[in-house]
Amino acid sequence: MENRTGRKRPDYARRINRVLDYIDKHLDEELTVDALSDVANFSKFHFHRQFSQHCGISLSRYIQFMRLKRASYRLAFNPTAPIIDIAMDSGFENPESFSRAFKAAFGQTPSGFRKTPDWSSWSERCRMSLPSSERTEEMDVKIVVVEPALVAALEHRGAPALLNESVQRFIAWRKSSRLSPVSQCETYGVPYNDPNATPPEEFRFDICGSTPAPVPANDHGVVTKTIPGGRCAMTIHAGSRDRIDESVYALYRDWLPDSGEELRDFPVYFHYLNLDHDTPEHRHLTEIYLPLK
Repeated sequence: MENRTGRKRPDYARRINRVLDYIDKHLDEELTVDALSDVANFSKFHFHRQFSQHCGISLSRYIQFMRLKRASYRLAFNPTAPIIDIAMDSGFENPESFSRAFKAAFGQTPSGFRKTPDWSSWSERCRMSLPSSERTEEMDVKIVVVEPALVAALEHRGAPALLNESVQRFIAWRKSSRLSPVSQCETYGVPYNDPNATPPEEFRFDICGSTPAPVPANDHGVVTKTIPGGRCAMTIHAGSRDRIDESVYALYRDWLPDSGEELRDFPVYFHYLNLDHDTPEHRHLTEIYLPLK
């Protein structure tokens, strides 16, 4: 007998993923049950329960958490943005209600997070609050040849949850040294291992900015490295970089086995095309490069 339940599960996941994508792209708008159930092609009378059952979080909590998560990036990386503006942009009527919701979500007030963000707790709370998803749309992969890139690199070593702390250190070096200005230079990320399959203390990730010359010794610990040139498979991840592993896994799982290609001895790496933390996450674009022989 045909397993109808198993056959329907991928389509069901695709429909829920359409809703998650729609929410990401419309966080600044009113998100109604009628509109979202239409996106998924589910009955509005059952949609709340279907969403909660599949995602492990209620629809209203998910929407609010995504708005607060976006606000947390603006607080940490755009220190001049007024908190009242961030609160209003997140759908709150006043800073007090925003502060209460933010503290409930992340354990810190907005001003406390801006001053000293607890990235470890932030990462754990995001992991617990956000549903997992899988890239379901077809991937556009191109074979390209890239030139070697001389880069200034900050070597993050330790828990992935603290990666944003290292990002802040690299930004501070960029601003103080002016040797790799973000407006004129490229920005890369090089993960040496899978954060989901590596003990936290063994995780390695280089945060890099292109530079025209070797980097002098500095108190931030930024060093000179080279991202090697050569043939690569390249695809673009559009959307939140917190979900970039979905595209990476799809590249290995869906494209590589049928490509006839063999991998070169250098890790997959990322080229960040836009870095403005006021840019909505669904507009973030990241090139993923898989080095090939």
